[in-house]
Amino acid sequence: MSDATSSNAGTGGNEETGHTEQGPGFDDMTRDIADVPAVEVITTVAVHLMSAAAVNLGLAEDGDKHKDLDEARKLIHALAGLITASATEISSFHAAPLRDGLKSLQLAFREASVVPDEPGQGPGEKFTGPVFG
Repeated sequence: MSDATSSNAGTGGNEETGHTEQGPGFDDMTRDIADVPAVEVITTVAVHLMSAAAVNLGLAEDGDKHKDLDEARKLIHALAGLITASATEISSFHAAPLRDGLKSLQLAFREASVVPDEPGQGPGEKFTGPVFG
């Protein structure tokens, strides 16, 4: 067995391209993410946080089966921090719909809570201020 063959034997990969049988190599992924604008990364993460929070609020199909307000609180709080911190960087065009989605989730959380938080104490309200319907 040659040195080149033995070095690839355990990985199933091709050192020249960085690809393995399992997928692209780290260098390929790094190059790909470097081509994605920051605003796209931020909005994508925000949408994932929103989706996960909605599921944990019971707003998805079979909602009560997945309802977990503690998890929803954490996700909404993280979403509020992300949106607040990045709003000036991603422009109002992108930030406004994210803020609307955040507010909807905060209101849904308040409705879903058996004992609602005091105004200003709900998830993410540390960053957004009190949310009212």
